Amino acid sequence: MNTVPHRAAAQSAAARLAGRGAPGAALALLAAAALLPGCYAPQLGLLQSGLDSLRAVVDTMAIRDEASYRLVAETRREVAEQRDILLSTRASSGSTTQELFEQMGTLESKLDEVMGRFQQFTERARPTPGVVDPNQLYDQASQDLTQGRYALALQSFRDFVRQFPVNDLADNAEYGIGECFFAQAAFDSAAVEYAKVEALYPQGDKVPAALYKLALCQEKLGQKDTSRKTFQELVKRFPLSGEAQLARERLGTSTRR
Repeated sequence: MNTVPHRAAAQSAAARLAGRGAPGAALALLAAAALLPGCYAPQLGLLQSGLDSLRAVVDTMAIRDEASYRLVAETRREVAEQRDILLSTRASSGSTTQELFEQMGTLESKLDEVMGRFQQFTERARPTPGVVDPNQLYDQASQDLTQGRYALALQSFRDFVRQFPVNDLADNAEYGIGECFFAQAAFDSAAVEYAKVEALYPQGDKVPAALYKLALCQEKLGQKDTSRKTFQELVKRFPLSGEAQLARERLGTSTRR
């Protein structure tokens, strides 16, 4: 039986695998060994070495991203090709390479296991469609606010309050809505949102900051008496807060005037 097609197939596979790093190099050794179907005995040591190298790569490979998964899948396909070439060559030459053939089958199973674990990992890591991560939503809104993307921040903060009204960050998100308006000098709208922080989340840790910013808004709107009362309320209710100290300074400045 003519072995030229087998030799050509092995040469082609070896060339494709030469640039694939460690897995490709090991498989290239397998392909090279198939070039001489009548000379298995002197090639068996080289073939075994290549197989051991590939097995070591598979055992230590860290599957971390989609590119790694594609590499494993391609390696799995190449192993299957080399097994088919080896089987065909063994049949035509009458050589006995059953042990090596079985080892390649074991390697295929190992690659299948790695691919299966990767798929399970990505399924767990992939967010469920339609489900929003509250922390991610809040962090994105805060980042938009810090970087001056007020319209985006405002929408995200509002989405957070609507979707997660009892979340621990809900009062922070409501306060963030006020901050979006305050940064754009929309003091009337900001005052409304700051007042909501106290009304909706009276036990939240953002109440002192909201009262302070509410008083500033009232001051900007020319509501001097109302602003002063808000500062006084802040000092009375939260005397140890940083905002209370700022309020005392504002009250002192107002008194001196």
